[in-house]
Amino acid sequence: MSLPPTELAHTVSSRALHWLHANRAYGDLSDLPDADLVSDRGAYKALGETALAASLVLRGGAAGTTELALARELLAYCWEQTSNGSLLYERLLRNPLKTDPLETYAHFTRGGHRLPELDELLAHTVALTSAHAVEHVPNRRLGVANAVRVTGLDHGPGTPRWEALTRDTWLGSTPEPWHIDWLTAYAVTHTVYHLTDWGRLPDGLPVDVAAYLRDWLPVWTDIWAEAGHWDLMAELMIVDLCLPDARVDAEDWRRLAEIQHDDGMVPRDDKPVDDDPAQRFEDHQHPTIVAVIAGNLALSRALDSPRPD
Repeated sequence: MSLPPTELAHTVSSRALHWLHANRAYGDLSDLPDADLVSDRGAYKALGETALAASLVLRGGAAGTTELALARELLAYCWEQTSNGSLLYERLLRNPLKTDPLETYAHFTRGGHRLPELDELLAHTVALTSAHAVEHVPNRRLGVANAVRVTGLDHGPGTPRWEALTRDTWLGSTPEPWHIDWLTAYAVTHTVYHLTDWGRLPDGLPVDVAAYLRDWLPVWTDIWAEAGHWDLMAELMIVDLCLPDARVDAEDWRRLAEIQHDDGMVPRDDKPVDDDPAQRFEDHQHPTIVAVIAGNLALSRALDSPRPD
């Protein structure tokens, strides 16, 4: 494709959003028995990720009128699937050390959906010492901290210690970049997402960490592109868009546009794609969500960039 990278980003993201919206019923939670989510945690996690993508489209406001309407409908659908937040409330009430109700709720609050009872319960929970002593890996601790920030609970006992949390991560140590593996690369991406609130606060990255990423992101992105790990490739593209000097790389977007299917779905890797619509949704919902987020961040950051005189 010969389109400019920003236009490619818009096209890829718009098509991906249309696919998520058209196939949203495959992510229905109505069969889940209760807030313990014993039967299908994967569907619950996927619903939260869809809500995240929709909330970021609405936050950026850079998408077209059609895309903004689709995002609003998609976020409202996800909210309804949680019984307007009651599922999250019940899950936290039964499992006070679980942080996923807070992390999921943050996506909805970003888009204007709130449940007063859940706000009250979270305010109480976040203030407890036990809430900060949960045994999480370091990048997950940052995810909880960002959810506290997004929901407006980052004050008093709930105030995150960003510097300490950052330096506890693999990325915060700026280690030998050639010793990265697949799982660590995902941890790197999420460390950046949470520190910057998905690109909203690029200065949330320490200067040395931003410089380290600027040097090594192109290498890592090329490696996983060559390996056919499209999901991780696209996640690394989002990281690039969270940096203070974000760029919209033409080659990255050309690759992502070329692998996107005609209906808007983005495959997770270079393996064959199942023809069954429900299986396609289960297998490839996540990379398609990633494409929506990447494209909208590319548009938002391009609009934020100062124009030459």
